[in-house]
Amino acid sequence: QKGWPRNREQVQSFLAEHDWLPDYALYRALKDSFDQRPWVEWPAALRQREAGELARARRELRKDIDFHIYTQYLFFRQWHALRACCHRLGIRLFGDMPIYVPLDSADAWANQELFHLDDSGLPLRVAGVPPDCFSCTGQLWVSPLYQYDRMAQDGFAWWRGRIRAAAGMLDALRIDHFRGFASYWSVEAGEATAEHGIWAPGAGEPLIDALREAAGQLTLVAEDLGLPAPDVDRLLAYSGFPGMRVLQFAFDDKNSPHLPRNHVGNAVCYTGTHDNDTLVGWAQSAPEKVRRRAMRQLRVTSPDELPAAMLR
Repeated sequence: QKGWPRNREQVQSFLAEHDWLPDYALYRALKDSFDQRPWVEWPAALRQREAGELARARRELRKDIDFHIYTQYLFFRQWHALRACCHRLGIRLFGDMPIYVPLDSADAWANQELFHLDDSGLPLRVAGVPPDCFSCTGQLWVSPLYQYDRMAQDGFAWWRGRIRAAAGMLDALRIDHFRGFASYWSVEAGEATAEHGIWAPGAGEPLIDALREAAGQLTLVAEDLGLPAPDVDRLLAYSGFPGMRVLQFAFDDKNSPHLPRNHVGNAVCYTGTHDNDTLVGWAQSAPEKVRRRAMRQLRVTSPDELPAAMLR
């Protein structure tokens, strides 16, 4: 707060450039006033964003709101200084964006009409993925699902804003769970696992057009991992975004698309993802048949050499 009078004009300019910030700062101030309880537990007038109650909260929480605006101003100022330093050193910043947002977020509270929520703000259906090699019961993320029909009415303005915000901070961005733009797994709220969901159609090409237009110079990368799906392949081809290849998946099958010899030009190669072991851990614990295939492909004679060979 003490620093604000010295740079008030810069803060006001920053506020004008970030249209998400007023709702975010109010949300954070309200969370503080309600001991961090989720917004679905706030009084109904605030939960439902009644105009008079929001105006009253802005008056009563002015100092707290200003604090959250100012901390964001400081963070972004420092981030842009870091980014400029990286660029001078020839380093580009590569970020990661989850496809969904949490229910207890400023995004969901301020844009409830864009999500599948009931009158009290609770999700009707939630996100996840069906059973796969990582989990026999699937993954239940419990994030609220988007109402893509409603989002399309304003040309996916919320998504455009999200991508523009990333473009102001990053040079490249991986969009997690790209397949959800083609079709997504929808689970009824209250289910204990993701086993009993259904596939629902995603937003498809119109959303991809909006993402490309908003990205500007930002490179978008699609996380296209998972079981082969023709609708995902078609949408990825339409988008022109690079897909992904993961070396720890490469040696399970002699014809794996993740094998270096099967890589395509328009893709980003990772050694592993957040779902994988470290390279050293993988080299020590992978099945013997997989390690032998990896050593042959990478032309090394010991499992201890695999991490360096995969990095190379």
